[in-house]
Amino acid sequence: MARSQWRDATVVAIHTETARAKTFRLRLAEPSGHLAGQHYVVRLTAPDGYTASRSYSVASPPNDSNEFDLTVERLDDGEVSTFLHDDLRIGDDLEVRGPIGGGFVWRGDEPAVLVGGGSGLVPLMAMLRYARTLGSPELVRLVVSVRSADDLLYADEIAGPETSVVYTRVAPESSSRPAGRIARDDVAPVLLSDCTAYVCGSAGFANTASDVLVDAGVPVDRIRVERFGPTGK
Repeated sequence: MARSQWRDATVVAIHTETARAKTFRLRLAEPSGHLAGQHYVVRLTAPDGYTASRSYSVASPPNDSNEFDLTVERLDDGEVSTFLHDDLRIGDDLEVRGPIGGGFVWRGDEPAVLVGGGSGLVPLMAMLRYARTLGSPELVRLVVSVRSADDLLYADEIAGPETSVVYTRVAPESSSRPAGRIARDDVAPVLLSDCTAYVCGSAGFANTASDVLVDAGVPVDRIRVERFGPTGK
């Protein structure tokens, strides 16, 4: 079936990540076939025919499974995210289209530095998980920026020698770095030789992180950026 067509996906699991984020595991009738960094569009249709759709990044690594994970942050004024958080149940079906995206894809065959802000971690987590699945965690380095420990997605599995967390508002006592915005000193020590950098987050974060990477020596043409707005991924 063409990826441009809508198809049904069944909710098979729901996991609470933080107070405002949940991961939904969806099952298709055929393998997802997604790559690390791609996304799906989710469409809701009301009884009167009104539709609303949003794009959500895939958090799970590429595999041969019919299942994939979407992590969704609840936005109080979001038409789709509030429904997914408040009304969706295991066994329900969703209309999805995808996987989509080719410019922000990591295929597991080159060094990558991943820089994410908040829920911008989602597609980067697919890349980190893929590297670990391949048995090649040395290919990636992840720097994630969050306001506090309570806002960190995938907190139960993200820790590792290939990852570091920057806290911008409140840093836990265990953190060796005081709270503050991401800076050159956060990314320069983890840069890999001949790496491609993947940046994902809000427009403001993406701009700041891209400037930081350039300042640290990453060529502009080796930086891939995925930005989202208040109703984006």
